[in-house]
Amino acid sequence: MSKMKSQYVCQNCGAVSSRWAGQCTSCGEWNTITEEIVTTGSRGSKSRIPQMTYTDLSGTSPDEPRVKTGMHEFDRVLGGGIVQGSAVLIGGDPGIGKSTILLQASASLARNGVTCAYVSGEESIRQIQMRAKRLGLDNSRVKLASVNNARMVANDLACPNAPSVMVIDSIQTMCVPELEGAAGTVAQIRASVAEIIQAAKQNDVAVFLVGHVTKEGAIAGPKLVEHAVDCVLYFEGERSHQYRILRSTKNRFGATDEIGVFEMSDRGLAEVANPSQIFLSDRQEDIAGSVVFPGIEGTRPILVEIQALVSPTSYGSPRRTVVGWDSGRLAMILAVLEARLGISFGMHDVYLNVVGGFRITEPAADLAVATALMSSISGTPIPSDTVVFGEIGLGGEVRPVGQTEQRLKEAAKLGFGNAYLPRFVRSGKGAANPIAKSVSVNLISELAPLFADDLRQFSGDEAKRPRAVRSA
Repeated sequence: MSKMKSQYVCQNCGAVSSRWAGQCTSCGEWNTITEEIVTTGSRGSKSRIPQMTYTDLSGTSPDEPRVKTGMHEFDRVLGGGIVQGSAVLIGGDPGIGKSTILLQASASLARNGVTCAYVSGEESIRQIQMRAKRLGLDNSRVKLASVNNARMVANDLACPNAPSVMVIDSIQTMCVPELEGAAGTVAQIRASVAEIIQAAKQNDVAVFLVGHVTKEGAIAGPKLVEHAVDCVLYFEGERSHQYRILRSTKNRFGATDEIGVFEMSDRGLAEVANPSQIFLSDRQEDIAGSVVFPGIEGTRPILVEIQALVSPTSYGSPRRTVVGWDSGRLAMILAVLEARLGISFGMHDVYLNVVGGFRITEPAADLAVATALMSSISGTPIPSDTVVFGEIGLGGEVRPVGQTEQRLKEAAKLGFGNAYLPRFVRSGKGAANPIAKSVSVNLISELAPLFADDLRQFSGDEAKRPRAVRSA
């Protein structure tokens, strides 16, 4: 006979304790612990537990064909398409386009003969139909439902006529009636995810779970949700920009850190086939502080513009404002330029921006950022057909980065003829540098002669300056 038992769960981190406390001992948050009722089996009853069966690694399993959505950017982020029986979690800020892209993907799948269901716990069926009509998708044969009962969703996944792909918008609105607590609590999210994913994998149905995010940008709820799913996707973008970036941070069936680029319009999200041209389309030539950086996102090279603005400060302490890059890494680059080249930024505000709402996470952008800073403070523009990349160490050395050939090939394809880069090592037989005018940079001081005459007034004591700066 089953028993009812109370336990106390932190709604912030999911820690479980046997008694209530004002402060969670795991995360330190106050007033986040609530009582939950769980059902346990009696001590005297011993149910028969089946034994596990094992196999070895010598067995082979056939490669399951992936289901193409018809949206090439979406398929790229998933690793080539949808894997049947997989669970995909997609998160992002409110209004960024999560529901829109999943509705478009469902409609595209339905047009290709794949049975799809769109289950919403936030909107009514009428609201979904109105959005589909605005996007021109009202003729697609997508099944719609408006429920927030996770047990009903799991039962539908186990039916003989279950759809091949199901979208659940959102997982924070789902609840299990047997559990106490409102939808969105840690216990409800944990139980709903467990039931839905188990039913999906047992019946070979691919599910997409929409997740709300917190003010810090993480998906709301316990980390168990991200551990339980096969893929975690984040939809990024600035409200002021029309471009949206779908980024993969976890993928059991493909590469992580893969991205897909979309453009938001009144007809929904349109794919951007060549993001480099889009990000560089409005670039002005001969502007001091503007540098083109060839980055790598997953398996794709993307060229973006990095802009730096160094201006005299009018406050007691100079400002450091960064958009699209790590502020801590900017502080490191400023320290290296001051210590190794004698360039003083102490009386200047520094603003750094990655154009187009793009976010760079790789250290290969160090050299491009340093070049943009030197160009801005000296007022000397970099030639418009030049790309710059490389990682900078604390000693001022420029270290090699990965996938150099792919970066240079993308730059050459878009008409760039000059490059400043670390020592280039050919990775294969016959591989060559596609950009003829390339300059290998071993130390950051080797870039100083480009701005030597203009950097003189911003350098410190003459004795502390490196030769490249104090030479005429």
